[in-house]
Amino acid sequence: MGRLGRVQSRRYRVSGVPYDALTMDETLAQLEEAIRSRSAPLQHTAVNAAKIVRARSDPFLLESIEASDIVNVDGQAVVWAARLLGNPAPERVAGIDLMWELLQRANAHGFRVYFLGATQQTLDAVLERVRRELPGVVVAGAHHGYFGDEGAEAVVEGIASSRADILLVAMPTPQKERFVHAYLDRLDVAVAMGVGGSFDVLAGVTRRAPRWLQRAGLEWAFRLAQEPRRLFKRYAVTNAKFVALVASDALRKRSRA
Repeated sequence: MGRLGRVQSRRYRVSGVPYDALTMDETLAQLEEAIRSRSAPLQHTAVNAAKIVRARSDPFLLESIEASDIVNVDGQAVVWAARLLGNPAPERVAGIDLMWELLQRANAHGFRVYFLGATQQTLDAVLERVRRELPGVVVAGAHHGYFGDEGAEAVVEGIASSRADILLVAMPTPQKERFVHAYLDRLDVAVAMGVGGSFDVLAGVTRRAPRWLQRAGLEWAFRLAQEPRRLFKRYAVTNAKFVALVASDALRKRSRA
């Protein structure tokens, strides 16, 4: 269960990809414990339908998920699929919500946070909002996400020297997983968390779906309406593949029963 075996939960699988049956509160408690103890770096990731489909054909991505100490379910479709297959999935733990809750704890306790990813303009807007709304957060450092392989060493050294408790990595899949998995032991952080496009949401570049759409599992449709050209293939093709994978799993389970 991850490289540390620290998560106090049972690990399950959807289409061969692992996840931990944790609530938001349970996840936050374990992240905060890791920050306070700093016994070893904790790698956090989250899985949704798109990542599960991709991990099925990307061995490195699957390896990175397997090595993570906490794997949350960030996708209502995955919650439903897990329950259909007879496995517990207490709730969806959306990455953007988890990040904001963790930042609020950083605000209350003075945790040091390093912000990595997005464009410089978006990153500046995120930092401005954090400093305005969460003044107790100690901004240990920040760097945009467009540095490439040739700039990775300098970024890693900057993070390690920042003495950050929390590293938020706002890069797309699989870039963020590759970065965290490759450099975790050198980053000298308590928690490394991939947060995908969450910086865009904090900066106001993209909008979240209303709560009722989120609860109905239709947040993807809201995002598709905002960026149809970029997201059509991801959602139209990937969602169909995910449904097919889950249906195949369900049929196999039924035949075994």
